[in-house]
Amino acid sequence: MKEMCYNEAVDFYPLKGSVFLLSGKTILIGVTGGIAAYKVPNLVSMLVKQHADVHVILTKGGEQFIPPLPFEALTGNRVLTDTFERTQPPEIHHIALAKKADLLLIAPASADIIGKLANGIADDMLTSTVLPCRCPILFSPAMNDRMYANPIVQDNMAKLRHYGFIQIDAAVGHLACGDDGKGKMPEPAELYQYIERELACEKDMAGMKLLVTAGATQEAIDPVRYITNHSSGKMGYAIAKAAMLRGAEVTLVTGQTAIAPPPFVKVVPIVSARDMFEAVTAAAPEQDIIVKAAAVADYTPETVADQKIKKKDGDMSIPLKRTDDILAWLGKNRIPGQFLCGFSMETENMLENSRAKLARKGIDLIAANNLRVEGAGFKGDTNVLTLISADEEIELPIMSKEKAAMQLLDQILKMKK
Repeated sequence: MKEMCYNEAVDFYPLKGSVFLLSGKTILIGVTGGIAAYKVPNLVSMLVKQHADVHVILTKGGEQFIPPLPFEALTGNRVLTDTFERTQPPEIHHIALAKKADLLLIAPASADIIGKLANGIADDMLTSTVLPCRCPILFSPAMNDRMYANPIVQDNMAKLRHYGFIQIDAAVGHLACGDDGKGKMPEPAELYQYIERELACEKDMAGMKLLVTAGATQEAIDPVRYITNHSSGKMGYAIAKAAMLRGAEVTLVTGQTAIAPPPFVKVVPIVSARDMFEAVTAAAPEQDIIVKAAAVADYTPETVADQKIKKKDGDMSIPLKRTDDILAWLGKNRIPGQFLCGFSMETENMLENSRAKLARKGIDLIAANNLRVEGAGFKGDTNVLTLISADEEIELPIMSKEKAAMQLLDQILKMKK
């Protein structure tokens, strides 16, 4: 199976794998006059670490906040400021850059640059480069909250969106002028996520809706205690992010975890197995693909005490009852063309038990792993999966959960054709 896209060494967002995500991509960063310009060298450094070819264009206002030298040191490329700058050999810089750009981001985007571009004005190096660009163009407005709310500025931003520009909405917080309100440029890690979404992968899942479950459920015993398991949610979260990067519309139904959910994904938090059953069955009819990666409790207490159960002499037993079988319900109630994938965590007889589960649940694919195998199972950053369908078994070597997620999606798309 081909490896679509993975990432390595992005310590500001936990997606790790075997190749550099943005290698070979040419990214233009336009920096205009605003105090938020101080954040941009950090973003540029993140992109360079991913082996992107980064070119920075500074407006005259941008130079007042950040000089060219830091950007040139980070990128190894000359910072361009003058449309008519002469070089040897001669080159029409704004056209040459526009032709080779895979993405252009303006950050910070001042009210001035937004107004110019909304009205087709090209009077400096940045605006002259934007107009001939055929790649995705993102802009991150940053200004005082009163300027941001001005109806003229709002109309200009709407006009840019109408023409296909992608707006990264401003954050709310303390502004450089001392006011508090909407107008802050988001942090570099968030800007990076927008770039990653656009460039990371071939969008071979565009137009598809995918639901993935992740994490452990919690079955209450009393207001203090509950029954759960060791699932960290990392595998399900990796699948959600991988599908998002490949263009799918993703819904993540998740138990409580210690990891941040991936961006650009609809997150539905749940607590108990019953909560997850209701969330999944409500959303299932709209999904093209459902991947059940969560570790759902098979049993739940018959009754939940209203008060904390006090310790007493002697032993204690808790009567349990079966929880709803989500995967079996999906197998019986699937819509035409829907693809269903389950996970199987075993400690013995993995292939036999997983094949029996595949048939019993009436689904298309099982991603099986054995807790006894080094590198597989809960909490770790790696997994060792065997992809089991009615016709074949594909044994994957140990790899990061992010890479395993990509391999799993490759197989799902292959089978779904």
